[in-house]
Amino acid sequence: MISMQGFLTGLLQVMDIWVILFIILGTTLGILFGAAPGLTASTAIAMFLPVTFGMQANTAFAFLLAIYCGGLYAGSIPAILISTPGAPGNAATVLDGYPMCQSGKAGKALTLSVMASCIGGLFSALCLFFLSPVISSFALKFGPAEYFAISLMGITCVASVTGKDTIKGLTGTLLGLTIAMIGMDPVSGNLRFTFGQPSMITGIGIIPVLVGLFAMPEVFAQTEKIGRETIVKIQEIKTDRPRFAEYWSKKTVLLKSSIIGTIVGAIPGTGSTIASWFAYNEAKRTSKTPEEFGKGSEEGILACESSNNAVTGGALIPLLTLGIPGDGVAAMLLGALTVQGLAPGPLLLVEHSEILSFFLWVLILSNILMTFMGLFGSRYAPKILSIPFRYLSPFIVVFCAIGAFASANSFFDVKAMIVLGFLGYVLKKVGFPAPTIALGFVLGSIVEFNLVRSLIVSQGSFLIFFQKPVSLTIIILTVLLTFLMFKRTKTS
Repeated sequence: MISMQGFLTGLLQVMDIWVILFIILGTTLGILFGAAPGLTASTAIAMFLPVTFGMQANTAFAFLLAIYCGGLYAGSIPAILISTPGAPGNAATVLDGYPMCQSGKAGKALTLSVMASCIGGLFSALCLFFLSPVISSFALKFGPAEYFAISLMGITCVASVTGKDTIKGLTGTLLGLTIAMIGMDPVSGNLRFTFGQPSMITGIGIIPVLVGLFAMPEVFAQTEKIGRETIVKIQEIKTDRPRFAEYWSKKTVLLKSSIIGTIVGAIPGTGSTIASWFAYNEAKRTSKTPEEFGKGSEEGILACESSNNAVTGGALIPLLTLGIPGDGVAAMLLGALTVQGLAPGPLLLVEHSEILSFFLWVLILSNILMTFMGLFGSRYAPKILSIPFRYLSPFIVVFCAIGAFASANSFFDVKAMIVLGFLGYVLKKVGFPAPTIALGFVLGSIVEFNLVRSLIVSQGSFLIFFQKPVSLTIIILTVLLTFLMFKRTKTS
């Protein structure tokens, strides 16, 4: 368990004036990006990730986590007001949020959304704090064979939860693995896929990959629509004050959805989209008034948004304890941890016990701040939604290029970002989701490194993966998951 000293140290670190200022800035930017047309929390973090390189570690993580929290919530604003989800994780919110808006209850729907987001976010933050030490202490017993097995399972999870077309999900993950192998072999020193280019000897950095796959495809996709945007007029929004008794009466759906969001978020490759639909369907199944779902049900909005924001803490659990990101944003946070000289994994909580307490307090402050901004700033939402993307795209492209260059002071990284951006855009058009490629890239180095270490220990024998109970169990689960994945593909 985290020591009292670590807990208090994390609290004192959050009380730093610069940390608080960057939490405020990050939450504000997250809400603006999440609510703006064509932008998401992933885009915001990909853009501002390079900015954190010159910051102290605490300030950098506070800034990025605040963007994460604010962005996930704010995607519900356009979902409710104009029936256009700000992010895939807010798609289910459209079903009940927009009908409420049409019936003159836009303020009520926005209040339900921000309160549910806060409750889900706080619940997952507590789960992160109390569950991570348990998982980390268990993971301390892991060797390279166990890490290889769990990384392999993570790759399978990424491929299996990307929609009905599992083949595309698996192909995207394998493409990410291939990109991760570019450069020098970490053991033998042999060059791979460099095509005689000296700039590729060290491989492609994580920042150009993440910025290229998350930010640039959105820019290209939204640029297509310039000149064809529809002007949406939104009536004045009347703020609705939350009442404790109202949310207490719906505590069951809030608790259940928050648990679903936390668990789904902790599974590599899943994310808020799956969590929100899962929670929505479960809420409808167990509701006393299922006929109201799709027509403006308050329970529907609460289920979607509480599970959506509960993903934040859930995705950080495998990141901090095992070094395996739970979703695309967690993969970017992995890059931030690495740049700051911190190695995610079970030893992280041993050597830096205060980091878990720090993350807890940052998530708590971000969610509380997000709630106040959502309650008192909802009247300004129509102004955010009216910003034409043609004014935003040049700013985003320049910012991404500067960030890619600053990561290693190399123009090659800018070229790699642009190439990967076009690649991500084309693949997205034909149904290959970018997160599968990004997570395949991040997990690729973990899989390869632990595979080689295991074979060195066993003197080249693959039996090492089947002789240890933990790795054998994980491999059996992986095979079972793969079987179910392809069976689902054949029946769909």
